[in-house]
Amino acid sequence: MMSLLGGIIALVLGLIFLISWFKEFVHVLQGTLPVLFIIGGVLAAYLGAEELKDRSASTGFNDETDDLKNEVESLREEIKGLREEQKAYTEAKKED
Repeated sequence: MMSLLGGIIALVLGLIFLISWFKEFVHVLQGTLPVLFIIGGVLAAYLGAEELKDRSASTGFNDETDDLKNEVESLREEIKGLREEQKAYTEAKKED
């Protein structure tokens, strides 16, 4: 209950001060907005550069992944051939 009362009092005082010091408020706002835009622009440019770096790194990763998939497929074929050879060898031994 005290928080609600304190919040209402702060809200009323804030509105009163904003109305009475509106000219000063606009003056401070005029000084801070350019700085905020500069900081926001630097942050956006940095994040954009990081995204491009991540995207270029992921394309190299995809090429590597394709190479590994091809190698796995060739190894599967080789294992399949070895299993067939082993099966033929065991059948030939059974016949002897």
